[in-house]
Amino acid sequence: MQTRKTVIKTKGGVVASQHRLAAEAGAAVLRAGGDAVDAAVATSFVIGVLEPWMSGPAGGGAMMLWRAGESEAIALNHGMRSPKGLRVEDFPLSGEGVSGDLFPWEKVTGDVNVQGAKSIAVPGVVDGLGQVHERFGRMPWSELLAPAIAHAREGLLVDWYAALIIASATCALAQDADAAALFLEDGHWPTISGWTALAEKRLDQRRMADSLENIAREGARALYDGELGVAMVRDVQDKGGYLAREDMCDYSAAMQAPLKVSYRDAVFNVVGGLTAGPTFAHAMSELEPRDLGNKPTAFAAYAEALNEAYAARLGSMGDDGESPDAPGCTTHFSVVDRDGNMVSQTQTLLSIFGSRVVSPSTGFLMNNGIMWFDPVQGRANSLGPDKRCLMNVCPIVGETGGKRFAFGASGGRKIVSAMTQMASFVADFDMDVEEAFHQPRIDVSGGTKVVADESHAPEVLECLRKKHDVVTAPRTVFPYAFACPAGVMREGNTNSGCTEIMSPWGDAALEED
Repeated sequence: MQTRKTVIKTKGGVVASQHRLAAEAGAAVLRAGGDAVDAAVATSFVIGVLEPWMSGPAGGGAMMLWRAGESEAIALNHGMRSPKGLRVEDFPLSGEGVSGDLFPWEKVTGDVNVQGAKSIAVPGVVDGLGQVHERFGRMPWSELLAPAIAHAREGLLVDWYAALIIASATCALAQDADAAALFLEDGHWPTISGWTALAEKRLDQRRMADSLENIAREGARALYDGELGVAMVRDVQDKGGYLAREDMCDYSAAMQAPLKVSYRDAVFNVVGGLTAGPTFAHAMSELEPRDLGNKPTAFAAYAEALNEAYAARLGSMGDDGESPDAPGCTTHFSVVDRDGNMVSQTQTLLSIFGSRVVSPSTGFLMNNGIMWFDPVQGRANSLGPDKRCLMNVCPIVGETGGKRFAFGASGGRKIVSAMTQMASFVADFDMDVEEAFHQPRIDVSGGTKVVADESHAPEVLECLRKKHDVVTAPRTVFPYAFACPAGVMREGNTNSGCTEIMSPWGDAALEED
């Protein structure tokens, strides 16, 4: 038996998101005449409310845009930065081995680079959304935030999946009084009602709703230059963090030319710089001369190309590994409108629940972007003040064989592996969205093993085992052994979209009813 998600083709726009209600908020914007960018703004803020452990206004990320009228790809880096006042001496190495979170950095005393106020970096996603809306948006900013405000007023429904996610981080959340008050019940994970009960449990997100109303009314820079930003800074400093008013006022997302990757008859546009875009480009360059004649040889080629690309990343960019048991801690959504404009947006708090610190004045769960840095000095990505964080995000806008697509994924270091394969699925095997998203994958993320979907054909696994130590894993709801993609595609004037088939909340929503 195989789990499947239905893919519908339409002349109208499509939004694919890790939360159905966020996708529907974006689709509603398209119905109202909004641009893909308008839909992206609405989707981003809603998913920050409904999937708060993955992303939110206090996070960062990156976006790829396609402007159909100009036939132009544009990259937006709204990644986080370390505060100017960060003191490296406050992060002494403990000598106790490696950290137990996403990256196996050498362990810092008290894990202050992983959890707590000192791990908080300058957020970027709100400024990034504000910049693209100012340039391309059609609808009023305040209208685009209205769905997120409404959801926050109602509060996130704690269903079985939300309860499971909160339970996975209960001990960490309990260490911050404001995080415990928001997510826990008397210090414990929230229980859900019995099988036949009708009662609903919801998070109290009213303070977040107030803050979103402030941003809706005063604009994106309210979080950086306004009283809302002042309040958030005060909260972080009261809890021992470095975030300062100067950090917020000086922050600006960077809109730039994309890194253009030519591959056979295809072109892929990714975000360059301190993202996973350059690693994707390296993987595709390694893949291009290899034989992809059939699936066994193709997956063997994927493994070789990704190993080469990750060796270069680990040696030069400083993303020095990630625990294989690390939970997915990012979100992705993609949008295409009826005119063919596209957005591919990946946004994150970094770890699941970020720093596990809530700003009580704003209701925002704060990021732990400082964990992206290597605490050992003298390396490619060493911890320091006023530095842009190295991200694993890899949103893509690609074109091949009459198809244009906007893909991306959550899943930390697993993202590049997924995007390399899915780009090849479309370019080399002419797959549509439905085929690409249902095709089993492998994960090669710089470790010693190749992780293969257990549903692969025996001949694929046999071919991989000739050169690699292969372990198989199921494609499950939780935890994810592979990245969690979301994407849209346009062929001619027909659009479609899909999300990870095992994501219980993920879905594509259509502009047309």
